[in-house]
Amino acid sequence: MRIRGRRRCKACEREWSYFETGTVNCPDCGSLRSVGIGDRERHTDSAVTLDLSPHRAELDEHTAVEDVAEDLKATLRDYVRQRGFVRGGDLQPVDDTVLAAAELLQAVDVLSRTHDPSDEARLYVLELLRGADDGERPEPSAVPDSMAPARGLGYGEVLSTFCSDLGTWLDDHPDPEAERVRETLETNLRRVEAMQGDVSATESERLVRASRDLVAYLTDGDETALVSAESRLSQVE
Repeated sequence: MRIRGRRRCKACEREWSYFETGTVNCPDCGSLRSVGIGDRERHTDSAVTLDLSPHRAELDEHTAVEDVAEDLKATLRDYVRQRGFVRGGDLQPVDDTVLAAAELLQAVDVLSRTHDPSDEARLYVLELLRGADDGERPEPSAVPDSMAPARGLGYGEVLSTFCSDLGTWLDDHPDPEAERVRETLETNLRRVEAMQGDVSATESERLVRASRDLVAYLTDGDETALVSAESRLSQVE
């Protein structure tokens, strides 16, 4: 959608960026009486932050992640749902925090549904919980086989949102080459979804890096990044 990114308070005349705060409340006086000013820009992201410290504290009082799973998943689901990749008209790369959050959401679900999960799987979920809100993502080599589908599904969901936002952004900034690569990425994501995320962690990482290459090409004019994106997608099994 297109929104006016600047707000002006009717009570005290303070101006602020809605893109940064995500609220119509005046940051100075708290008044709800404000108006949008300036040009409208495409905006799909929200000024939302992820804080998992309450869930880590809650886990300290329990013996297993499954005991805190429902509240944790609700927090993660709400965060991922509010994230987008066009901010004030500017295309944004897929960041590590939203990827880690989406993977953790799926990993907790897998753990909750698995009868007698392995210690390796439990430790991996705890590692994700420890650093997801700081954008810490375990390397592909650290992902247990049992958790690869969680990464595939989580990353696939985020990248599908990215592809949709990118398509909208390209409506305003046409680029046939980028659109062609976007469609290839989208085709791969449909395959990941059809396989219920059951792809290697290495393959999931290639898709992430291809998306970032696309952003580098479109925002920095880096022609080699477009070639890189195509190369990465050609290596996907």
